[in-house]
Amino acid sequence: MNRYRDLLTTPGVARLIAAQLTGRLPSGMITLAYLIHVEQIFNSYGQAGLVLAATSGGQALAGPLTSRWMGRWGMRTVINTTLVISLISMAAIAYFAMPLWWYIGFGLLCGLATPPIQPAVRTIYPKLVNSRQLTPLFSLDASAQEIIWIAGPVLTAFLAIQISPPVAITVAGAFLIVGGLWFVTAPELGTVRIPPSKKRLGTVLRHRSVMLATITGFLLIGAAGALEVSVVSVFGEEGPQAGIILSLWAIASLIGGLSLGGMAIGPWALAGRMSVVALGLFLALGSTDFWWLVATLAIAGLGIAPALTVMFAIVSATVKFSDTAEAYGWVGSGQLIGAALGSAVAGFAVDAFGSFGGFVTGFAIAFLGALVATVLRGFQPDLRGKDPSPPPDTEPITLG
Repeated sequence: MNRYRDLLTTPGVARLIAAQLTGRLPSGMITLAYLIHVEQIFNSYGQAGLVLAATSGGQALAGPLTSRWMGRWGMRTVINTTLVISLISMAAIAYFAMPLWWYIGFGLLCGLATPPIQPAVRTIYPKLVNSRQLTPLFSLDASAQEIIWIAGPVLTAFLAIQISPPVAITVAGAFLIVGGLWFVTAPELGTVRIPPSKKRLGTVLRHRSVMLATITGFLLIGAAGALEVSVVSVFGEEGPQAGIILSLWAIASLIGGLSLGGMAIGPWALAGRMSVVALGLFLALGSTDFWWLVATLAIAGLGIAPALTVMFAIVSATVKFSDTAEAYGWVGSGQLIGAALGSAVAGFAVDAFGSFGGFVTGFAIAFLGALVATVLRGFQPDLRGKDPSPPPDTEPITLG
């Protein structure tokens, strides 16, 4: 653990990790809060699902675009602007009575205005630490993300059910304000400038590493979304069992990420870690017993953060600095779409075949992710003994 102690004592690292986690916590809160709120207004999960689809679709569209804008107008300008628009749309959904199409419109606006904190911080990381520390930093970042996806839904469910959905949305907005302002006031945002990309939007997807990270991230988080629905369907929304299982699953991911943070990333790293996730979900098909699911999903969890670490590292090592923000935007969009589709498909499977259908869906998605990572392993660079920092942008020099 010495490597992580050294990281957290590096100037700026601990502050940026804490600030970005606070600012991104609403990502784990807002969809569930919207679902409960809109369902109570219209008494329809289908209509609530339209609002969620608009929000998730907006997030997916915005990821690469707002990330790219940071190279043109600066990180602080883009994040501050999207922060204001996002807060306005959240307030409208929480406190105004409107027709359904207005809720859908504001949901889309909220998604489009998601502040690009995640691609910003991952673009800054290589400028804060040396090349030896970069892979452990990505590992620490990937492991810390589990706080968002566990604490967010648990806090939202408590606030929305015990108090009211508008309160849950308001608390999410408060985290966004505090985290967003904490992040944009960090001195590192003033010292690191993203050069404007000279390429067309989407050109970065031609990098095989970006394509691989986007596809496998889509499938990995899709499997996670399906699993969450399946676990809740087994134990219901009243008892603590589902929350306990999902929390232990996240803890296993955190342990896996921290344990493998210093391991060199070879050509089979992503395929191996995706296979661990698939193996755990396959074993989970054996029973819905509480302790069986705790054990098998802990196995699956051990591969999640390590797989994300590989995705971040291979993008960093192969994409020029001016394009890294957009690249991380695409990767993030893939994960958002995966979470939405995985949850939706698992929900239909649970309705049709019971909880077992949801677990089969999760395993199938994870198996496909492991298969893609294996078949496309040539898209992953071998980073053993290499510097994972972004290649520098170069300009032609006129010799007098």
